Amino acid sequence: MNDWPDRRTGDRSERYGQGSASPQPESARAMPHIQRRPAPPQRPQVPPQSQGYDDRYQGGQPGYGNSPEPGYNTGQVYGGGAGGGRGGGGGRSGGDAGYVQGRPAPDWRRRIKLGALTLVVVLLVVSVSTYFWADGKLKREVDLAKVIERPEAGDGTNYLIVGSDSREGMSAEEKKRLRTGSAEGKRTDSMMILHDGSNGPTLVSLPRDSQVEIPSFKGSESGKMFQGTGRQVKLNAAYAEDGPELLVRTVEFNTGLRIDHYVEIGFGGFAQIVDAIGGVELDIPKAFKDKKSGADFQAGKQTLNGEQSLAFVRTRYAFAGSDLDRTKNQQKFLAALASQTATPSTILNPFKLYPTMGAGLDTLIVDKDMSLWSLANMFFAMKGVTGGDGTSMNMPISGSANGNLVWDKAKVKQLVEQLKNDEKVTVKGN
Repeated sequence: MNDWPDRRTGDRSERYGQGSASPQPESARAMPHIQRRPAPPQRPQVPPQSQGYDDRYQGGQPGYGNSPEPGYNTGQVYGGGAGGGRGGGGGRSGGDAGYVQGRPAPDWRRRIKLGALTLVVVLLVVSVSTYFWADGKLKREVDLAKVIERPEAGDGTNYLIVGSDSREGMSAEEKKRLRTGSAEGKRTDSMMILHDGSNGPTLVSLPRDSQVEIPSFKGSESGKMFQGTGRQVKLNAAYAEDGPELLVRTVEFNTGLRIDHYVEIGFGGFAQIVDAIGGVELDIPKAFKDKKSGADFQAGKQTLNGEQSLAFVRTRYAFAGSDLDRTKNQQKFLAALASQTATPSTILNPFKLYPTMGAGLDTLIVDKDMSLWSLANMFFAMKGVTGGDGTSMNMPISGSANGNLVWDKAKVKQLVEQLKNDEKVTVKGN
């Protein structure tokens, strides 16, 4: 009787399970009383190939390794996944530089490109947003189209910069602290022509006590025509009579120079700009005091805050030259303000840039054709006044009449021609 299950005979030579050459696994019921032959010695291990399996595997069946029989596990872990066994065969081979532990290495070139693109987009969005924010703050209230009989335009750009004693938006405490008084309306404390051209910027102060003729003009509010009668007045009276439009008309009539843009700033805005940038450093050559403006300065280098700066540019009674000396101080201060504001520490620092821009733009009054680009050009031209190519001067004066300063007509004509033709200014002022 055959005791062997599944068609087995007593002949041991016909049994299955004699090594890995057998094509079929042995029955689990027959294994308990069968002795196996010793397993053949294993071959030396070869590092897995780049495909993730060992080419020693027979029959193209990865996962069996060198087991004596199919399905026999020797305890070693094989496979082409990310995890390696004790045999060190995990993932891609060490020579494959494009992969690390079964994953592609980071594409740094692509990441840098994406990072740069993201930065450009962010900067573009911030720049556009800042532009519209700043543009919306500009008070374009002066209509130069109302100015009649204008001179022909020359080369370069001419800005009329006006510092008014406007107290608009100031509290009673601020008026007291800044010693501005509480007078109604507004008058001009300073007037300057800034010419920006190819031969460097030129800043010409127009003393407010300059004697000028009020020409015929068109009322800025009424539109009514007023004929000129040859009236001789102080220059600041033109502003008091009919505002910026008449001031521009009077300057153009008495100089023959066309004004392209108008910029005005009041007391409060001036002080706020200075405080926003942390003060302005000045070298004051001689100590002076003035009770009316509140000025009290020692000689030497010092940093002025908003209140001190306003006192510095308003003082005239402490100087022998009165208004002429005051205009020189105004030029010196404005050039220093522009120079110290246009620095990387301010432009690249949003915590200083936005308060500074906000303080200035909230109080600036400009003409209707003024763009932010034109305003920026004016600012950098003002900064260039202190450079090697810049020139600052007072309008040439020949004498005085009835307490007013009389311009030197010959020198003024020569100066205006040089500015119109964008030539290097050689005329000397007071």
